[in-house]
Amino acid sequence: MIRQYELVERVKAYDPTADEDLINRAYVFSMKAHGSQRRASGDPYFLHPLEVAGILAGMKLDTGSIVTGLLHDTVEDTVATLDEIERLFGKEIAQLVDGVTKLSKLELQDAESKQAENFRKLVLAMSKDIRVLLVKLCDRLHNMRTLDAIPNPDKRRRIARETLEIYAPLAERIGMHEMKDELEDLAFAHLNPDARGSIVRRLLELRQEGSNLVAQVLDELRHVLAEGGLQATVTGREKRPYSIWRKMQRKNVAFEQLFDIMAFRVIVDSKPACYQALGIMHDRYKSLPGRFKDFISTPKPNGYQSLHTAVIGPLRQRIEIQIRTQDMHQVAELGVAAHWSYKQGPAGVADRPKYRWLQELLEILEHAQKPEEFLEHTKMELFQDQVFCFTPKGMLIALPQGATPVDFAYAVHSEIGDTCVGAKVNGRLVTLRHQLTNGDQVDIITSKTSRPSPEWERFAVTGKARARIRRFIRQQQRTEYADLGRAMLQKIFRQEGYDFTEKAIEGVLKIFKANVPEDIYANVGAGLTPARDVFNAVFPGHKAAAQRTDAKVVPIGRARRSLGKTKDQPVPIRGLIPGMAVHYARCCHPIPGDRIVGIVTTGKGVTIHTIDCETLESFYDTPERWIDVSWDSGGDGEDHVGRIHAVLANEPGSLGTLSTVIGKNGGNITNLKITSRSTDFFEMLIDIDVSDLKHLNNIVAALRATPVISAVERARSG
Repeated sequence: MIRQYELVERVKAYDPTADEDLINRAYVFSMKAHGSQRRASGDPYFLHPLEVAGILAGMKLDTGSIVTGLLHDTVEDTVATLDEIERLFGKEIAQLVDGVTKLSKLELQDAESKQAENFRKLVLAMSKDIRVLLVKLCDRLHNMRTLDAIPNPDKRRRIARETLEIYAPLAERIGMHEMKDELEDLAFAHLNPDARGSIVRRLLELRQEGSNLVAQVLDELRHVLAEGGLQATVTGREKRPYSIWRKMQRKNVAFEQLFDIMAFRVIVDSKPACYQALGIMHDRYKSLPGRFKDFISTPKPNGYQSLHTAVIGPLRQRIEIQIRTQDMHQVAELGVAAHWSYKQGPAGVADRPKYRWLQELLEILEHAQKPEEFLEHTKMELFQDQVFCFTPKGMLIALPQGATPVDFAYAVHSEIGDTCVGAKVNGRLVTLRHQLTNGDQVDIITSKTSRPSPEWERFAVTGKARARIRRFIRQQQRTEYADLGRAMLQKIFRQEGYDFTEKAIEGVLKIFKANVPEDIYANVGAGLTPARDVFNAVFPGHKAAAQRTDAKVVPIGRARRSLGKTKDQPVPIRGLIPGMAVHYARCCHPIPGDRIVGIVTTGKGVTIHTIDCETLESFYDTPERWIDVSWDSGGDGEDHVGRIHAVLANEPGSLGTLSTVIGKNGGNITNLKITSRSTDFFEMLIDIDVSDLKHLNNIVAALRATPVISAVERARSG
């Protein structure tokens, strides 16, 4: 246990101007507040905040961070209040303590929601002051170091998985690689102890076998650099078990096939000396193709700078070498903590370019509909390896591996993403689903009339892009539901002999707890509010000659055609409860003749899917929502939307030929979208009104027999 004077001495050693009195008062306050509280290990609880403060002092952080480390659990776990903290230690410390507090009193439905909501609050807090994250990471690090004391194995695994999925990636994002490595390895020990134990044993054997080998490699590297006239410090660092395990998984190789278990680090005095050291190494040893990375000219978003290369080095050993200056090394080890030392005040630090990712998390937070969705997008944002691309003006954009022009467009600006219609990569037109690689120059083509396509969500990989696309889809869906609901209300008003007016709907807004008439229209269209209930609210004294059943809910494209009928038609599906709202899924576009299944959604009725629809996988855990349904052989006499994917030759008249073939076979094109275009071919999605599956198959067969059409098949998604 660190004594009070020892903590103060640690801080004063690197910051002679530290507020000794403030640290002493925080030490005493925290010790008294936690009193006789004990941790799961049986140790005094006060030992935890003291150790957190010690870790922060080890990173040479400012006095405010040290004091926050001492006080971070007092508001949550003791009778102390934020007002008391502010009165005794100032507003800044109170805000930091409030940001780090774990929010355990939050009442949510399940553990996943709680985790998601806590993380959402953490992002908001650390956006105001990044020290909130630094203290939180140190708090999590000490908890992970003492995780063995928790008796419940399920709770240990849950905390370890949360550490691996949330806190380790956050540590990496702010450049704290040492902390990231330790958090990952501690979590790995609880999530997969057998695998870690096996790797630790192999590492021990390797050390015993190659102890002299490492020393020989270090000596030769030092000698080679000295011969080249360069003063440098050369060290060797063994990778941690989790890092080795992840590489084995990613590359699908055995332990023996890894050559970079030991990384060698060259520390020099200046940036030019880094490139001089690289030249000496490549002049002396053969480099391995594709293994060189220059993070000095193109730093990572978290500020990391270094040259990485792999060579056939001393004793014919394949080795990995990292070359950097002492300042670069400090940033590589401590990340943002290296920039938040006692020498620098908070002003301006959180606005540096390396915090761009934090701003993107805030944008995801704004567009996500619920905490779980935000957590899902954030994990995507944090987890993946990166590629570095450039705008035509040379601005650097860092993206996850597998990113597309859509992700790039949203990374530049949300409005550019919303209006993008195409892209040029290195001067060549590419599809929006094209995967970007390191060094690509990307020029986004936009159109003011363009809007995000739901199909983009299938290939976008950044959380920001997916959150914006989902938000647009929700807004678009609401618009369609509102159009449909308005049409349904107009119909019922007309049937009962009344003129439909928006003023009449405004008069019942309070009854349905709506703010504007569109809210009521959308609820009616979605099946949440029966149109008859709205009519009865507008005309409470009206008595219908004969009670009618509201029209079934159908896709908006067919709703307007159905309104012209004078008599409601039965839903052409067996197995449904009479009067239940029905929706046809847009992911698979079921039509009569398909094998189908119904999925019940509370407040929305039943959604009909084809039996092979990929979306059904998300409902496997809730079999009670499935309904066994089938098409009524009598049908309803209406057309249904069949979607096909076609590839046409890019030549004059091909589109006219396609539409002619569909028309001659009794189909009617209701929507057509070109998804990809090249000098030779067009790819497109086409919605066709058909009577049933046989009708659609006849059209597909006729199209396949047409020379200008190279391929056609039924589209199952989009």
